[in-house]
Amino acid sequence: MLFSLLTAVICTGLFAQSADKAKDLLKANNLAGAKDEIDKVLLVEKNQKNAEVWYTKVKIYNAIAADSTLKKQYPDALVQSLDALKKYTQFDDKKSILLAADGYKPVNEIYKGLFESGAANYNAQKWNDAYIDFSNAISAINFMYKQGWIKQSMDTTSLLYAGISAEKSDKRDDALIYYKTIADSGITKIGGNDMAEIYKWLSDYYTRKGDKTNAAKYIALGKSKYPNDIFYDELQLDVLRKTGPKDSLFAKYEEINKSHPDSAIYYFNYGLELYQYATDTSTGKRVANSDELIKKAQEKLQTSLKLNPNYPQASLVMGQIAYNEGVEFQVLGKPKGNTNASELKQRQDYRAQSAKKFDEAIPYLEKVDQILGTQTKLKKVDKVALRDSYDMLVTIYESKKDQAKIAFWTDKYNNVDKVH
Repeated sequence: MLFSLLTAVICTGLFAQSADKAKDLLKANNLAGAKDEIDKVLLVEKNQKNAEVWYTKVKIYNAIAADSTLKKQYPDALVQSLDALKKYTQFDDKKSILLAADGYKPVNEIYKGLFESGAANYNAQKWNDAYIDFSNAISAINFMYKQGWIKQSMDTTSLLYAGISAEKSDKRDDALIYYKTIADSGITKIGGNDMAEIYKWLSDYYTRKGDKTNAAKYIALGKSKYPNDIFYDELQLDVLRKTGPKDSLFAKYEEINKSHPDSAIYYFNYGLELYQYATDTSTGKRVANSDELIKKAQEKLQTSLKLNPNYPQASLVMGQIAYNEGVEFQVLGKPKGNTNASELKQRQDYRAQSAKKFDEAIPYLEKVDQILGTQTKLKKVDKVALRDSYDMLVTIYESKKDQAKIAFWTDKYNNVDKVH
């Protein structure tokens, strides 16, 4: 018994001496030696329940993380320090007296070091390393808040950059966690940066996943924060365009026209989709209410032009509708050999209607030329619109046998690429 008691006293003294030695080495700035000593002390099971030993490790590992040379050798020093800090609070029965005596400096060092490392890696485009650093900074903040050391529970900047870094590391499911935290808190700005893209990202993420409940949630949340952003309407339209019945798509357009009555583009898009659906013959024939839909398409396009008279695409489609109807009447009015007086009269009527429709198309097609034909540099889509307008005008004047106009518009058609 005496031998056992003496052994225990000697061992305890050695353990304490080793911890004191680690502290002395830290004071002497022998960080490598201090690390070796504290690691040895913590190999002893009994010392693993000693709060002061863990706190000593915190201070040593913080110092290592602040040393430019040792930091490269031990890149996880701050993470280990955070783990040691958690152990310190677990076994501390003096209510963090050591930490308070140091003015909570080690706590701030851990968070600051992790955040600065994350920022450096982010700027160097080391996305995965940045993600790890920022996520650990968030973990540090959360722990500090639970301990009552800070009043604010959310580090919004780290949340944002943890999410971005995760996304850039192709870890979309991890990015989701941080983006959701931001959006669910209702934040719209972080450090002067607008969070509009976060709400869009979440809406798109759940839409792609087919999660209708969460998609609806974040679409509604995004629209409430950014009511003038057309992204959410476009997202819903795209889903209905791909998966929903046309009635649902058109109903959504009606809703958008009411909520955005001054948006020329939405009236144009609606009119275009109505016309495309009304004239679709992929099933062998047009839909039963084709004529009604075409008329409605024209009304929507007219509204678009009233809102924006200089929108060339709307003028082009209005011209195309009248032109296509003119071509249909032209085909019906072609002679077919021997005919009786009634059939001849009907074909004459068709040709008259064709000429009328062609005349309706001319002002719209010429408007395209007035808007785009006067520009020297055009985008590809505008070049296509201009060339299509010229092509239709040539055909129209061929039906009228107007050689001067045929030559005029043919010349413009042939020189679109050269002039524009």
